[in-house]
This record gives sequence, structure tokens and C-alpha cells, in this order.
Amino acid sequence: MKPSTQKGRRRFLQNSATAIAGFFIVPRHVLGRGFIPPSDQLTKGIVGVGGMGRGHIPYAGTRVVAICDVDTTHLKKAADMIGGGVKTFHNHHELIALPEVDIVHIATPPHWHGIISIDAAKAGKDIWCEKPMTKTIGEGKRVVEAVKQYGRMFRLNTWFRFSDNFYGMKTPVKPIKKLVESGLLGWPLTVTVSKTTGFDWKFYWIGKTQLEAQPIPESLDYERWLGPAPYKPYHEHRVHNTFRGYWDYDGGGLGDMGQHYIDPIQYFLGKDETSPIKVEVDAEQQHPDACGTFRKITFTYEDGCKIILDGEAKDPNAAYLEGPKGKLYAGFKSDIPNLAQKLALLPDPAPQVTNFLDSVKYRTPFALNESNGFRSCTVVNMGKIALQLGRTLHFNPVTQEFVNDVEANSLLNPPMRAPWNI
Repeated sequence: MKPSTQKGRRRFLQNSATAIAGFFIVPRHVLGRGFIPPSDQLTKGIVGVGGMGRGHIPYAGTRVVAICDVDTTHLKKAADMIGGGVKTFHNHHELIALPEVDIVHIATPPHWHGIISIDAAKAGKDIWCEKPMTKTIGEGKRVVEAVKQYGRMFRLNTWFRFSDNFYGMKTPVKPIKKLVESGLLGWPLTVTVSKTTGFDWKFYWIGKTQLEAQPIPESLDYERWLGPAPYKPYHEHRVHNTFRGYWDYDGGGLGDMGQHYIDPIQYFLGKDETSPIKVEVDAEQQHPDACGTFRKITFTYEDGCKIILDGEAKDPNAAYLEGPKGKLYAGFKSDIPNLAQKLALLPDPAPQVTNFLDSVKYRTPFALNESNGFRSCTVVNMGKIALQLGRTLHFNPVTQEFVNDVEANSLLNPPMRAPWNI
């Protein structure tokens, strides 16, 4: 064979190998667990098929193959929506054990998020979790460790840091990020989250303080619905559509909407790897069981930046974002002249992986993953603890503990009801 022919053959083989490596048309079982060819349709198992879980049944590029719920009424509604062939379970361990499930979608109340996320990671599943990421800071730390230990992909299901108009700002977060990074507002910055800046704290999520025991519906396994939460006699207001009003399961309006509102702030302030060092509360004394409302919660970072959660919204002229050089108001209005033109000349923020299916297929972390999701959830959980205790707390972002405060630290990782634990 001539030298030129040998080189041509070698080049052909190299190009062919490169093309094959980039195409991935290989059956999943040949490649082994944890690798999903981009040509495959991803499968999903949903744990918790109440309103939120049923609302996420259709998702382009995925197929639901299994569902789980402790309420047979919810389970039947979801099964009827999906149609024949879907497997139904009462126990989430049975669902996550299925070899055909790629992604476990967790749509339970928050007091189950940590346990199921960790169980799914151990079972080799990728995880799609509703907000808030976890009910406690301690559970969040364990989830981060498990996802990394078992090499899983994790998505927290609040998306405003990378898509859609951001509530009252009437713009995606990207131009806000560009504005902050430009320095046009100066530093440090204060962010005010209130109805006047376009954010509703949903204070109708409050608990009732005098609940009389009611008969448990035959359709509901209340013991398993409670799971790791302390035992309280059944009342319909504790479960399903109104569970958010109780500290055992969530955190009222703060727990419901907090991560939607705060996660993009962590992102555009550049705080994805840290936490505030202080949280102050102005609120009525909270009931030990039922969540109430707040007048104001203020978080302060080490560099002086602040996030103010304004529950009263008395100032109609409040700025959403304020620095020593300028302000940004609802509707992306600013006192900075020619702001749009100035931002157009600036580079865009670093790109992010915003399609979770790509994360799963190519093993690239999602834009809002276990690490930065934990940090924004920590802000919410810090606020919940300060609200429950009714006083100012100081926090160490490195150790993830409150400073010289035994009572506050006891709420970082409260014991779970046996036999559940992480």
C-alpha cells in the first residue's frame, strides 16, 4: 500500500471513530448504568401526584413510567391521565428501585424532599425536585453530599434565574445580572421583595391553631403522609392543599414562594457559594405549630448587601434594587439614564445548562442544581428559623451553623420521627 493511501485510510478511520463517539446510537444497557444516549427518550417516575405532581406529567422528551402517592385518590387521577402501562406504588422505595426509571420527580410536601432525594441518589437516579429544596438546612447538606457521592444530576424546579419574566420586574433575570455586574448601581446593593416591587408573599398560607382530630379518609395513608414529621392528629387542613401553613411540613408564604424569589437574587448578586451572616425579623410571635405572617425579614451578607422581605409593602415608591449610584424599580425602570443602551454594550452572563434532559444525557450540572439550590434554600430556612424564634440570628456561611446559639442550631437538623432518617 502506498504511503498516501495509508495516510488516507488512517484519516478515514480516525474520522469515523470521532463520528461514532459523537453520535451515541448505542442501546442503553450496552453502555451501562448512568449513561443515557442522547437518542433515547428519558423516563420519569413521579413521587407525589397531587396537583403539582399531576401538573408535571407532560414534559417534552420524557415519558412517565411510574407514579407513587400515599393517597389512592391522587394515584387514580394520575394513572387515568397517563393511561395504560404506568406502574403505581404506595412506597417511594419501590418506584426508585425500577431499573427503567431515569429521573425521579419529587412533588411531595417539603418534609419528604430530603429523604426521597437521598434515596433516589443512592439508587442511581437523577433527581428533579420541587421547591423548596428541603425543609431544613441539615437535610439540604445531606442532599448535596449524596448527589455528589453517587454522581447524580439534580434539578431544583424554580427556573427564574434562567428563563421567563421575573415577576414584577417584567423581564428575565439576565439584564438584572448584567446591571449588577456592570457596577452602574454601585455596591453594596439592597434588594426589596414586596408587593410594591411585584412579589406576593401569599400570606393566606397560615395554619389554624385549634384543630380538632378528624377521621382519617380511607383513601389516605396518613401515617406515611406524615413520615418523618412529628405525629399530630389528622385534620384535613394539615394535608394536601393547605399543608404549607404548618412548620412541620413547610413554612407558610415564606416557604412556598421564598426560593422562587430569593434564588435569582443569590444568582445576580453573585452569592451562589455563600450565605447571609445575619437575619433579622419583625413579626408577631409565631405559633409553635401554625405558620403566621411577617412584617419584615432582613438578610445581611458579609459585604453589606441586603435582602429585605417586606410583608407590609407600605412604600409605594420602593425600589427593587438599590445601590449608592442608582435604583431599579418594578417593570425594570431605573433612574440611570439610557440604561437599556448601556446594558446592550455589555457582555452577557456566563452560559448555563438550562435543559435538564441535556444534564441527564451529557452529565453536565443543571443551572440550578444541588449546590446553588442549597444556598438559596438556606436563605429561606434561615428566615423560617428566625421567624419561629422571633429574634435576630447570626450565621456562619462556612460551617453552616448559627453563631453561639444552641436553640437556633437545634432547628438546623431536628430529629425525624422513627423509623425515618437520613
